[in-house]
Amino acid sequence: MIRYDLQFFAKEGQGGEKTEPATQKKLEDARKEGQVAKSREIANGLGLLAIFLILRFWVGNMGEQMLTLFSGVYNMIPEVTTFWQGMMPETDTALIYRQMLIQVVIIIAPVLLVGLLVAFVSDVAQVKWQPTLKPLMPKFNKLNPISGFKKIFSLNAVVELIKSLAKIGLIVYICYNYLKDKWVLLLNLYDISLMQGLQLAVRTVTDLGIRVSAVYMIIALADLIYQRVKFSNDMKMTKQEIKEEYKQQEGDPQVKGQIRQRMREASRRRMMQDLPQADVVITNPTHYAVAVKYDPKVADAPLVIAKGEDYLAQRIKDVARENHIEIVENRPLARMLYANVDVGQAVPPELYQAVAEVLAFVYHLQGKI
Repeated sequence: MIRYDLQFFAKEGQGGEKTEPATQKKLEDARKEGQVAKSREIANGLGLLAIFLILRFWVGNMGEQMLTLFSGVYNMIPEVTTFWQGMMPETDTALIYRQMLIQVVIIIAPVLLVGLLVAFVSDVAQVKWQPTLKPLMPKFNKLNPISGFKKIFSLNAVVELIKSLAKIGLIVYICYNYLKDKWVLLLNLYDISLMQGLQLAVRTVTDLGIRVSAVYMIIALADLIYQRVKFSNDMKMTKQEIKEEYKQQEGDPQVKGQIRQRMREASRRRMMQDLPQADVVITNPTHYAVAVKYDPKVADAPLVIAKGEDYLAQRIKDVARENHIEIVENRPLARMLYANVDVGQAVPPELYQAVAEVLAFVYHLQGKI
């Protein structure tokens, strides 16, 4: 007999298969951890497209600046070597190359900055702005060889392989399709001037780069759709996980029920403690009982200091008898007071007349009026 556990074949997650859409709280927690539905291909594609477009229209200006820079450097060489019998000092050589390198960086910086800016904007457009350093924090569970083995043979790895092959095939096809009619021009570079050759080479490279980048965006858009679908599936929750999250946010329903029960019991004890101070108990006579007290020094209107239904109503009447409190039967008034006035509240104006008649009757029986 071979013993096996069917749970081994179940999807990961507490409580079984993940079939429920992610809650807003889980999505917010995932975002704080840096987990978002984002495609790196969008940023790469737009960045490349922006760079080649800038080069297409800015390369002439860059070429002129480069020629001016190199001409200035070459003109400095005779001045430096004059005093050293045809030898250029090492310090002067380093200084010239350092200045030249700085100037080259300044010339090409606008192109690089535009590419970085476009890539940054594309990322912000996908997931909005909420920077976090948590993805950079080391996670030792990533060193688990079993987890790494699973990632190698996962669906995501297959998709990445297909995407890489598609990019390579796309670039090869576009390059071949574009250059097949330009081989003659490229082979005749030796027969034209240097400036014409440079212009032809730059124009060919930029046009080819723009075509590759534009078609590359098709793969990027497909990858964005895939990443969003994958993220939605990865964020799915089991029914048990949703219940646990609800308990964490709202509290355990059983615990909340126990708290409410204890609050009701405490309120009931206080109510029964105040009951001996009542002037009269108005009853249904069997279903409802409402204890009323009138003290002009405390409030301008009579107050309901206790009320109850069924068993609690019977308990209120028993306490009233023990404390010699008058019990008056008035079914409509008892129902109205029970339904509309909470314990500790004053009697509403529309019931003043009815309550006043009951109190007058009680005071007359007690000889107070």
